[in-house]
Amino acid sequence: RPGPPVHDDLVRREFTATRPNQLWLTDITEHPTGEGKLYLCAVKDACSKRIVGYSIDARMTSALAVNALRNAVNQRGALAPTVVHSDRGSQFRSHAYQRELRSSRLRGSMGRVGTCADNAAMESFFSLLQKNVLNRRRWNTRTELRLAIVSWIETTYHRRRRQQALGRLTPVEFETLLNTAHAA
Repeated sequence: RPGPPVHDDLVRREFTATRPNQLWLTDITEHPTGEGKLYLCAVKDACSKRIVGYSIDARMTSALAVNALRNAVNQRGALAPTVVHSDRGSQFRSHAYQRELRSSRLRGSMGRVGTCADNAAMESFFSLLQKNVLNRRRWNTRTELRLAIVSWIETTYHRRRRQQALGRLTPVEFETLLNTAHAA
């Protein structure tokens, strides 16, 4: 449920970053299974387009968003002053999520209510996920869908899907190239 912003919109639809961990985008999507809905909260790096953290659960709670953020921080290490941009969903406005942002020294940013364009780059990722995984067939169990989502993110999206914005590289190739250039 959207509500008043906890943070200003620091992104203003500029979904670009010149280096990894400068800007992360996050949102939640859902999909039905024979057992009920399954929810995915993902955190995307705006520079490399890589999904740096995610959480999947049968319930859409603040813990879903907190765990995705925590997984991103654990994956990436010390990050200040990374900006984390979300919509105004209750999970992102929760005390637990705000506490996680503060304890990780991350800066929150929130788009406007009901304006999907304010997080269009994240919506674009979810659109790809829907087209390539979620809407391909009926999912009988949450476990079945969870495995398909993880496999697609880790194998196809990160390592096989070349992106025009990355010079026709995959997110993993792009980050490897950046890290090699930075080390030189």
